[in-house]
Amino acid sequence: MSPDVSTPLLIVVPLVAGLLGLLLPQGARRPAALLGVGGAAVALAAALALLPNALPSDRPGALAWRWAQFGGLTVDIALRPSLTAAYVALAVTVVALAVQVYSVAYLHDDDRYAPYAAQVSLFTAAMLIVVFADDLILLLVGWEVMGLCSYLLIGHDRRLPEAPGSAVKAFLVTRAGDVGFLLGIAVLGVSAGSFRVGEVLAADHGPVLLTTGLLLLLCGVAGKSAQFPLHTWLPDAMAGPTPVSALIHAATMVAAGVYVVARLHPLFAESPATLAVLAVVAAVTILLGALAATAQDDIKRVLAWSTVSQIGYMTAALAAGSTSAALFHLLTHAAFKALLFLAAGAVIHAVGTNLMSAMGGLRTAMPATFTAMVVGLGALAGLPPLAGFWSKDTVLVAAAAARDGHGPGPAWAGLVVWLAALLGVAITAWYATRLLLRTFFGARRTGEPYAPPPFPGAAPPHEPAAHGEPHDPPALMRWPVGLLTIAAAVVGLLAFVPAFTAELGLVEAHLDVNGVLALGLLALGAAAAWWRWRAAPAADPAAALGRLRPLFAGAFRIDDAQDLLVVRPAHALARFARRADERVVDGAVEATGAGATRLGVLLGRAHAAAVPRAVAAALAGALLVAVVAAVVGGVA
Repeated sequence: MSPDVSTPLLIVVPLVAGLLGLLLPQGARRPAALLGVGGAAVALAAALALLPNALPSDRPGALAWRWAQFGGLTVDIALRPSLTAAYVALAVTVVALAVQVYSVAYLHDDDRYAPYAAQVSLFTAAMLIVVFADDLILLLVGWEVMGLCSYLLIGHDRRLPEAPGSAVKAFLVTRAGDVGFLLGIAVLGVSAGSFRVGEVLAADHGPVLLTTGLLLLLCGVAGKSAQFPLHTWLPDAMAGPTPVSALIHAATMVAAGVYVVARLHPLFAESPATLAVLAVVAAVTILLGALAATAQDDIKRVLAWSTVSQIGYMTAALAAGSTSAALFHLLTHAAFKALLFLAAGAVIHAVGTNLMSAMGGLRTAMPATFTAMVVGLGALAGLPPLAGFWSKDTVLVAAAAARDGHGPGPAWAGLVVWLAALLGVAITAWYATRLLLRTFFGARRTGEPYAPPPFPGAAPPHEPAAHGEPHDPPALMRWPVGLLTIAAAVVGLLAFVPAFTAELGLVEAHLDVNGVLALGLLALGAAAAWWRWRAAPAADPAAALGRLRPLFAGAFRIDDAQDLLVVRPAHALARFARRADERVVDGAVEATGAGATRLGVLLGRAHAAAVPRAVAAALAGALLVAVVAAVVGGVA
């Protein structure tokens, strides 16, 4: 199929499916499912058809239609069907189709399934717009539609009182970053005299203007991709249904920021200061997310914090100068993180709770889910030959090269991300092993869960209760999990496919010093968790953290800091503004009206005076005017 047909089809089909789905009655499950699943399936077919016909990244070309013109600036509906975009689109559509099929069974008793399926379709279309957009304004449209869809989907389950607050938090935090993103687009577009990506990349912006624009863009990237310090919305987004979590964490939203930086990376390579900032943010995010994951009791929050950490690996690769490593890890992460969330959803569906303290012993009752979780957690930890091993190794290789001064950024920045990435390997192996042991091994637990001190925006502790004894999910949930299990196992082998490595510019996969070091740290982290669990199977290995556990469980209380430094002052300012509006603005308006009314009453009374008094008042006034005129005339 020609790129002229398959590329618009990729976007238009899920977009139309979503818009039509919003018009359906709320209870129209079958038509909604047909539109949602059918739209995702057609988009996947279009992505597969595009792969053999897509443009190599080094070849110019785009599909463009004039959209609007503002003075000398034009905005085009411009799509670039590059091979890299096709690979990312394939990941997006595979995960979207898996989520749509899975949701039919997972939300079988949800009376709001129809708008949910439509919003998932719109979410998918918005991400595909970002992937193929060759104009920054068009990219911004997809970027903002994703933000709106995330708000609607996170707050979908109205039975959970936490859902609306989590949705608002996600919306406001990402919007705060998007202000910078919009300004960054404006700075670069006006500087280049065009919003077309190719022309923006080719323009001479000047060092100050370029760094300013790129730092503004990073604000939006930090928000959408949940990077420090705008990461706090993502764990609380677990209030949304589990399939939504899979979509947000694996193929849309959080991946968008990484992809945009990769798309504009030639500009970032010209600004070492921006890459240094990105490196520090990435290193902090890797360790922050990993440490927070070690102490969570909610299985979905463990996976959410792992996403924060793994996206940090992608931004670390970008800071080290390797878009290929970042995009490769983006693709493998899409497979194993979607798998982990959908498998976790099967567990939650079976036991009726998110809390690992109420799980255990599920290995024999749920063998298919157990196998899927082993593969997913192995890929997350970087266990060879699973997908995560190969992509994480490319990140470490890129960081080591940057550490040795072979990257576009400062060497110290490469050292920072290299150390953080290696330490993150050990911590990831620890919490992945803990999750597997606490969920599937030992005896079923019913004890009290660990409850860290409360912090703003905590996610709900459970989803709708399951029925009967734990068991593997029905076929509509099991088959998407099985498909993603295969993907998480084999997609890393793309590193050995010449066409793929040539397109991304990947170095041929091989086990080097960084890989050996990573394997040693992985074994150390996994063994530490297993040893702790083996000594006391009924206890939580996280108890070994001691006094650090509340700190890690509360993610270093950054939520509290934001609440103290941002939320409370904003509320205080809002209260002051409201009172000022009520007492000053409204008071002035009301006082003016009251004064005019009183003056009218006085004038009315004066006009109502008896004739003798009125004549006397008129004569007195005339006399006063005459005296004043005489005095003024005499002075003159």
